[in-house]
Amino acid sequence: MHPTIFVIFGITGDLAARKLLPALLALYSKKKLPARFSIIGFSRRSFSREEFRELIRSRLNIKPGEFKEEDVKHFMDHICYEQGMFNDPVAYQRLAFRIQEIDNRWGQCSNKLFHLSVPPSLYEGILNNLAGSRLAEPCADETGWTRILIEKPFGRDLETARNLDKLLGKLFDEEQIFRIDHYLAKEALQNIIAFRFTNSLFEPIWRYPFIDKIHIKLFEESGVTDRGDSYDEVGALKDVGQNHMLMMLAAVTMDRPKSFSSADIRTERAHALKKLEIASGNSLKESSARGQYAGYPDEQGVPRSSQVETYFRLKTFVSNSRWKNVPIYLESGKAMAESKTEIDVYFKSTNKDGDQNIITFRIQPDEGIKIKFFVKTPGYEFMVEPKTLKFKYSEQTQESWQMKLTDYERLIHNAFIGDQTLFASTDEIMASWRFIAEVTKNWSKLPLKIYPKGAKEII
Repeated sequence: MHPTIFVIFGITGDLAARKLLPALLALYSKKKLPARFSIIGFSRRSFSREEFRELIRSRLNIKPGEFKEEDVKHFMDHICYEQGMFNDPVAYQRLAFRIQEIDNRWGQCSNKLFHLSVPPSLYEGILNNLAGSRLAEPCADETGWTRILIEKPFGRDLETARNLDKLLGKLFDEEQIFRIDHYLAKEALQNIIAFRFTNSLFEPIWRYPFIDKIHIKLFEESGVTDRGDSYDEVGALKDVGQNHMLMMLAAVTMDRPKSFSSADIRTERAHALKKLEIASGNSLKESSARGQYAGYPDEQGVPRSSQVETYFRLKTFVSNSRWKNVPIYLESGKAMAESKTEIDVYFKSTNKDGDQNIITFRIQPDEGIKIKFFVKTPGYEFMVEPKTLKFKYSEQTQESWQMKLTDYERLIHNAFIGDQTLFASTDEIMASWRFIAEVTKNWSKLPLKIYPKGAKEII
């Protein structure tokens, strides 16, 4: 692999500590990073070299025996720090000088990968300064690429998403932009595509009139914890509905791509999202719901008068021939009885008792697939009873299980090799925001139901 410099804006933040740095260490220990690579942390705080190394070492949160001490030490030797304010053009000149020093030491122009591990309010300033310092430009001799990784939320609404996309378009080509929705990198979500399109048993009936409905659930046992102020600005619909849940919807409803290339897969995901329709007016009230868990206004940073939802249920349709009149339910909530993310696909009943085959894709925890089917009950009479076929990732062979990657290992690795399958395209982002914009036109008219913490279901 070509020598690469990985720049993390906001390296002292929570995301870098929890996700990025552990993923990079894991990739290094598995020899999945270039032989020549460097990580440059950029943030506002001032550190000596030793203070910075101690901070990074403590935040890696390494479990006993997880990595070889030699690997950890050598990994740390690849990390350096550049202090600067995110809105200070001079700091970006210093960063450019540091990058040039590394290129000079290596004797060649390296790949540059910039990760914005910062609040979205800082995106515009960082992007403009990257442009002003010419850091966004790839090597003049085309031997090294430049790419950018951007975390969700990608905009607060359709207008801000368009503005951010327009700014990115001035600095980078689409193939340089990697918009992160970590759900796309989950092994179980990727397995939906494999399950559908490599098993001829299911694809012919993966459509109207065989499927009765689809139910997508994302439940969290915890409340908003320390995210009260930021969460109250968006609510559940925008926090997980616009991104994670619509990406799951796209995976389960997309048409077969021409190939399994990133371009073709992302095109079909976008086509499904563009065909989404939502009930409006009185129909919205009948098919959808908003809720807030008891005690939410008492959370730190949340206004006492908050009317923001921590739960929602939404009914929608994909208006194409494959999914004609098949309802799709999106349901998510915080402070629920358990944490789970799964997709239930209900097939139409073939008998008077209403028995339904159900395929469940469990995204987390206990990733896997289960199929509910019916068999005759032993005895004189013709009666049937339900049985279940199950597949769980945790039950694979040890060798196969060891190959399982965390979300961010997959994301970073794919960004290094230029595979955009696990990243949202412009078309997908815009289609999802257009759908959410239609929903929010009448969203506040829905009554806000207060539900107890630990609720199993909300009517």
